[in-house]
Amino acid sequence: QVQLVESGGGSVQAGGSLRLSCVASRYTYRNYCMGWFRQAPGKEREGVAAKDRYGSTSYADSVKGRFTISQDNAKNTLYLQLNSLKPEDTALYYCAADLRYSGADCDTTANPFTYWGQGTQVTVSS
Repeated sequence: QVQLVESGGGSVQAGGSLRLSCVASRYTYRNYCMGWFRQAPGKEREGVAAKDRYGSTSYADSVKGRFTISQDNAKNTLYLQLNSLKPEDTALYYCAADLRYSGADCDTTANPFTYWGQGTQVTVSS
């Protein structure tokens, strides 16, 4: 069973920063396509960033230059650094993993992902 545990959400003012964390098992972390998604009330879920098993990353156009996906191999943890936050970034952010996608297939448009965390709320006020 793949378990993903997110943390790090919170409330910030526009222009602020947050760092989200997603802890996974070592096997998941090293071998799965992993991604960050978000869903705002009344909107469809959106792929934000993804990392394939080789470390290649991709980002949605809406967050390029502001969000960065990174990893800590020693902690089996995937991070999403959120900088220059805007009110429109307000959403429930999820970490997801799937073994089926690799290389160029592992990006923010890969759908669906099989395993999901519980989500962490990010709220940005103007």
